[in-house]
Amino acid sequence: MAATSTDTRFVVIGSGPAALSAARAYREAGGEDEVRMLTADGELPYARPPLSKEFLRGEADDGELPLEDRSFYRRQRIDVTLDDPVTAWDTGARTVTTASGETVSYSRCLLATGAEPKRPPLPGAEHADVRTLRSAGSARELRAAARGRRSALVVGAGFIGCEAAVSLSRLGPQVTVVCPEPVPQHDRLGAAAGAEILRWLKSEGVSVLTGTKLLGIEAGHRVRTDLVPVLDADLILLATGISPRAALAEKAGLAVEQGRVVTDERLRTGVDGVYAAGDVALARNAAARRRLPVEHWGEAETMGEIAGANAAGEDRTWRNAPGFWSVIGDRVLKYAAWGDGFDEARMTRHDDDSSFTVWYGQNGVTVGVLTHEADEDYEKGAGMVETGAPVP
Repeated sequence: MAATSTDTRFVVIGSGPAALSAARAYREAGGEDEVRMLTADGELPYARPPLSKEFLRGEADDGELPLEDRSFYRRQRIDVTLDDPVTAWDTGARTVTTASGETVSYSRCLLATGAEPKRPPLPGAEHADVRTLRSAGSARELRAAARGRRSALVVGAGFIGCEAAVSLSRLGPQVTVVCPEPVPQHDRLGAAAGAEILRWLKSEGVSVLTGTKLLGIEAGHRVRTDLVPVLDADLILLATGISPRAALAEKAGLAVEQGRVVTDERLRTGVDGVYAAGDVALARNAAARRRLPVEHWGEAETMGEIAGANAAGEDRTWRNAPGFWSVIGDRVLKYAAWGDGFDEARMTRHDDDSSFTVWYGQNGVTVGVLTHEADEDYEKGAGMVETGAPVP
């Protein structure tokens, strides 16, 4: 296919929250050049947080997932090409080539390819019947597979694992979670918060095998662990983390560290005219004064907005404390933190004893806050993280 050539085009690679936010911000900042979004996804940009919650449970339908209707893209003059991923990138010539063979030139380009589920390098983890959850398609398949099943096993107790475990339990199967830590999310959130999450899971009828490592999977339905030799389940879901989709960038010569594309606080890579945002980026945060990996939906939107506005000629920096919400059944956790470590975690329970706040510190400085039904602390805590206030 012949090359599509123009001297002025903003090309967005990807269609997740960072990609859409960037395209929208580019227009809102006065960007007038053609905007072209190229994606491997077969659907227009859609909300992913519901995939492990209300969408998985069947409480939300397909019509509620799209972030914008088709008329939005027409009005904003954003040309979206679905199901045609970028397979080659020449940053010197400022062109990208897609799987269909189309070559598209650009003046500015944003990489927002996100991440994909990580399958552990263990026997049987790649079996076709062993499921992961990341896309709308995978959520539909998981929901269909859960119907009529008596048992399900979730490997991993991160946010997606915990949310999906409760959703699957509400669909009917007896759910067991294989958790390698002493309590769910022990390393990220600390022992006290992990104990609360463990209690919530059990109240939903979810069994949790803590301190348990996966050793392998047989025939797509039999799990071997170091604690329980054999576990049989009708359905297995791997919630074992994500891998940023940085291979395209690395092949194109962009700087990659920790599996992510390195950027400054303006989301600029080391290549002129090229930005990166979302899960695939390792961006410098101006307030933290260091680069941070983030995997949060809201932060991908924020980073995309900054990159898109800067591509249109503005001068914005990423400086807010990354934050997100997790909904485990009907319970909401709100978290804002630099996310790269703490040496103390102080839990404060509030008057009704069901709500709480956890303050995270590093060398006496506030580096994070986690709340359940304590919104004032969440709002205050995010500012404390950004200013480096003492731990309360």
